[in-house]
Amino acid sequence: MSVPTAAIDESVCSPLPVLGEDVTVPLVTGGEVAYAALDYAASAPALRRVWDDVAAYAPYYGSVHRGAGYLSQLSTDLFENSRATVAEFLGCRADDQVVFTRSTTDSLNLLAAALPADCQVFVFETEHHASLLPWRDARVTYLNAPRTPAQAVETLERALAARDPYGPALVCVTGASNVTGELWPVGELAAAAHAHGARIVLDAAQLAPHHPVDIAELDVDWVAFSGHKLYAPFGSGVLAGRADWLREAEPYLAGGGASRKVARRPDGGVDVEWHTTAARHEAGSPNVIGAYSIASACKALKEAGFDALVAREQRLVAGVRAGLAAIPQVKVLSLFGDDAPRVGVISFVVEGWNSSHFAAALSAEYGIGVRDGLFCAHPLVRTLLGGDPQEVGECGAPEAEPGERSLNAIRVSFGAGTPDEHIERFVRAVQELVSEGAQWKYRTEDGRCVPDRGAAQH
Repeated sequence: MSVPTAAIDESVCSPLPVLGEDVTVPLVTGGEVAYAALDYAASAPALRRVWDDVAAYAPYYGSVHRGAGYLSQLSTDLFENSRATVAEFLGCRADDQVVFTRSTTDSLNLLAAALPADCQVFVFETEHHASLLPWRDARVTYLNAPRTPAQAVETLERALAARDPYGPALVCVTGASNVTGELWPVGELAAAAHAHGARIVLDAAQLAPHHPVDIAELDVDWVAFSGHKLYAPFGSGVLAGRADWLREAEPYLAGGGASRKVARRPDGGVDVEWHTTAARHEAGSPNVIGAYSIASACKALKEAGFDALVAREQRLVAGVRAGLAAIPQVKVLSLFGDDAPRVGVISFVVEGWNSSHFAAALSAEYGIGVRDGLFCAHPLVRTLLGGDPQEVGECGAPEAEPGERSLNAIRVSFGAGTPDEHIERFVRAVQELVSEGAQWKYRTEDGRCVPDRGAAQH
C-alpha cells in the first residue's frame, strides 16, 4: 500500500469544516487562542456535514426493523442504507457483511468471540491494544516488531509456515500505526496469510480516516474501524467482511433483534433460531444515529475527493517532519525509517523533557492539544524508546516530575479538518519550548502534569 502521488491541485483542497474549529481556550500566560486540536489519532473532531445530517434526521427518530409506523420505517431505511454506504466506502465484496458495533475495540472483540474452535491467531507486538488483546480464548502467537515492511512479511510467513496446517488461523494487523503513522504492507501480509491457509483482519482505525481502504483490492477478510476517528461522533464502529465465521458463531449479544424465532419447549426451556445476517450480532435497539453518522462521514470524504485530502495531508506531514528534524533535541519514533509512507500521526520525544511536561506546556501556553504516554500500544512504544517490550507500562504521566525522563512519548496527529495554522503553531511551539523552556511552572497532579496555578510565571 502506498500513498497516492498523482498530480493534484492542492489549492482547491481546503480543510473540511469540523465542529470546534472556532473554539478558543485560555492560556496560562494570559489571553485566549483558537484551540489547535492535534489529537486526531485519539478522536477526530466531527465533520460539520455529519453533524448537520444527524440534526436533519433527529426529528424523524424512530426504532428500526419492527415498527409499523412511518418514522420507524424511515429509520429502518436510513439504517440499512447506511450499511450499504459503508460497504461501498470499503469496497466490500457482494457476500460480505457490515456489522455495526461500538468501536474498533468492540469489532475485534466480536470477531474474537466468533473464532472457530482451536483457532490460531498471529499478531505483531506493534498493535494497538484493541487488536493485541481480544484473542484470550485462542492460541495466540505474538510476533516481534519488524524493522522494515519486508521483514514484517517474512516474519509472518515464517510463523505461519510453522503452524498447525490443519486448523483455522487468523492474522491481525494494523493498516497504519497509531504511534508512528507508518503504513503497513497490508496487501503483502494478506497474500502471505492466504498462501498458508489463514485469514486476516485489518485494524483500519488509523487508516480509514486518512487513506482509502478497499477490502477486495487488499484481499483482506475483515476490516474494523471506529466512527469517532472517521469524523463521526463517539459510540459507533464497523466490522465488515466475510460472513461465514460470523454466521456460524453464537451471537455476540443474546437478545431481541438477533433472534428470528423464540419458542418455549415442553421441558420449560427455550428454543431460539438466530438471524444469519448482520443482525445476528446487533442485538438490542441499534445505534441508528451512530450508523448514519459513519455513513455520512464516508460520503463526505468521498465527495471531497479522498485523493486530494490525502495529498493535502501529506503536505502537512512533510511540514511537521521537516520542522521536527530541524531540532536536534527531538527524536521522531519510527519502525520503518524516514522514507516509509505514513499518515498524519507522528510520535516523538524531546531530550531533557518529560513527555507529560512537554504536552502540558503545549496545551497551557500555546492552546495545542496533543497526547502523551504509551498510546495504548505499550510494547511498541517501549521497543521504540529502547526499553523492554515486556516491561510493565502505564498510560498517562508517570511518577517522574517535570524535566525527568520517562519511557513515554508525545504524539501529534491531524487530518482532513486541520488548518495549516495549527501545524505552523505546533512546529513553532516545539522550537520555542526546546530553545527557551516553558514560561510557567508545572507539577504532577493525579498522574498528570499540570500548570502550577499558585506559582509565579518564569
